[in-house]
Amino acid sequence: MEPTENLIKEFLEYLEIERNCSKLTLRDYRTYLGRFSTWFSSTLPGKTIKDLTLADVKKYRVFLANFTDPAGLTLKRVTQNYYVIALRSFLKWLIKNDYEVLSPEKIDLPRAESRSLKFLTSEQVERLLGQPDISTPVGMRDKAILEVLFSTGLRVSELVSLSRSQVNLDSREFGVIGKGGRSRIVFLSEKAVEWLDRYLKMRPDDWEPLFVRLKKKKENVEEEMKQFSKTEGAKQRLTCRTIQRLVEKYCRKAKLPVKITPHGIRHSFATDLLAAGADIRSVQEMLGHKNIATTQIYTHVTNPQLRAIHEKYHGKG
Repeated sequence: MEPTENLIKEFLEYLEIERNCSKLTLRDYRTYLGRFSTWFSSTLPGKTIKDLTLADVKKYRVFLANFTDPAGLTLKRVTQNYYVIALRSFLKWLIKNDYEVLSPEKIDLPRAESRSLKFLTSEQVERLLGQPDISTPVGMRDKAILEVLFSTGLRVSELVSLSRSQVNLDSREFGVIGKGGRSRIVFLSEKAVEWLDRYLKMRPDDWEPLFVRLKKKKENVEEEMKQFSKTEGAKQRLTCRTIQRLVEKYCRKAKLPVKITPHGIRHSFATDLLAAGADIRSVQEMLGHKNIATTQIYTHVTNPQLRAIHEKYHGKG
């Protein structure tokens, strides 16, 4: 049987080419399975993946539970589960390709800890959207970013991949390719269109990325953009981490009681729709969820009937 590291490499190629997984997913699987390969070769030298047993998997899980990185950080329970999920996916692929290995169905996953759903109220959303200083190019860009995030419910990876030619301000809708290569249509509010239009008119370049790095002063922006060709301008596209940092910055500036990420704005988008009476199937479609069960996590915080029952009966016993 081939060495485990070679099989992992083939599996990652399968995920990239046949499953069309995102770069982020590939990066995570490479990390998870790379750590497993290192542990496997050092703990069970001379053995191949066909020799892996349930007892070995138990030892691996103990290793993950006790793992500490150079900075002294440990792995959260949910992250440990991701490592085991990656291993099960790898074993499933091996069986599909006629390798005789441990059945992934024999590896159970512990129940993950429930995570609280963080989202903003309408008033908190307005406070957040009002934080960027629109007198500066960076502030104008950031205002457009926040408005688009709340208007569309886009994932941060979907937002940063947007190009100017992709977004139709006249029809106020455009298509995106989301998780698992699933396509969907997202919609822009009138406010989002207004701020996107103002932001784009401020940019003197013809670069394709929708959201790019900018200097704080307008004259510096124009001077910098003249230095880059259209091809080089593609390198100025914002990253997911940059968007996360700017959302964190404006949350602090707005003095919000909860720490919100770009994904928290996505949660706020969903809860806002459901609280206003949108049906869950439509919200599922707009979020790009494969399963309705994923969308249903929002229903318990947006069910007006539950609130009415609480107000009618609480404290009346």
